[in-house]
Amino acid sequence: MQEYEVKRGNTSDLEDRIKAGFSDIFGVKPTVKDGHYMISYGSMSRLEIWTGEKNKTVMVDTETNATILALPDEQADPIILDTNKKFRSYLDLITCFTTKERVKRAKKAAEKEE
Repeated sequence: MQEYEVKRGNTSDLEDRIKAGFSDIFGVKPTVKDGHYMISYGSMSRLEIWTGEKNKTVMVDTETNATILALPDEQADPIILDTNKKFRSYLDLITCFTTKERVKRAKKAAEKEE
């Protein structure tokens, strides 16, 4: 499970972005259970997202689809690359941070913990 910060000032419509991102980016409608949004897509058998405290963070839990990983590389690679690309785009949308900004923030947070 991973926790991502949501950019300041972008917390009020977080739930809407979470829902819209699933259909806009992945092309699927999520199932909702106890405030957790879940889909299955590509090389992920489960992508589960829910909001953290006061909508300031999003919690993300993923499970890899072992069936896809068992495929020969020439079949699995395009699926994995597509899944990763869409997952990163989805995180950009819901956190309002780019991948580069998320990495930078994660490094800062890791330094503080040490």
